[in-house]
Parts: sequence; C-alpha cells; structure tokens
Amino acid sequence: MSVQPSVVQNSGQVLPAGHEPANLGDILERVLDRGIVIAGDIRVSLLDIELLTLKLRLVIASVDTARQIGIDWWEHDPWLSSRARPPVEPGPRDPEQVEAERRPRIARRAASREAWDDLA
Repeated sequence: MSVQPSVVQNSGQVLPAGHEPANLGDILERVLDRGIVIAGDIRVSLLDIELLTLKLRLVIASVDTARQIGIDWWEHDPWLSSRARPPVEPGPRDPEQVEAERRPRIARRAASREAWDDLA
C-alpha cells in the first residue's frame, strides 16, 4: 500500500504533494496574501533622443499586506477615506491680532471713500 506525502499550506488545507491549488479563488488569495509587484519602463526615442519615459509600478496586495510593507496612502486621502481630513490650518487666532490686522484695511477703505466723495 503506497501513501503519498501531503503538504500543509498556509491556509491549513492539506493537499497532495506536487499539486498546487488550481482554482482562481486560491490563486487570488495567495497573490493578495503575499503581494505581487509588476514593474516596467516605457521609453519613446527618436534618433537616439529620449522623448518620453514612463515608469510603471503596480502593486497588487491585500490591505493588510500593503500595511505590512508600509503602503497606506489611502488612509490619508480624503477622497478615499472618511477618516482622512484635509490639512488643518493653525489653531484659533487671537481676536486682538485679528482686529489689529483689520484696522489698516478699514482705514484704507475709509480713506478711498473720502477721496471719491471729495471728487464728486
């Protein structure tokens, strides 16, 4: 009686040795779990003069895998995450400082109105 050795995969499944998962779900789970990087460059040249270079980098991974390798840009993008907030301006300003900045503008407006009134 011959017994084939078995292999335990990360997901806990026991598969016969020499056989890899063949269905699309297993392959997708494996790619998302480990991640995959596709990189390529496209160069357009004319008479040995480089006109355009496109550097393409594509990372396919699950959110958890991306976080493990330090990719988390979607968490800080307000278009993609409700937790992301736009940059905050400096804290509340001193009311006296605001009033001091307004006084010269108000004085200039009043002076220009007086000048127009004198011309009329």
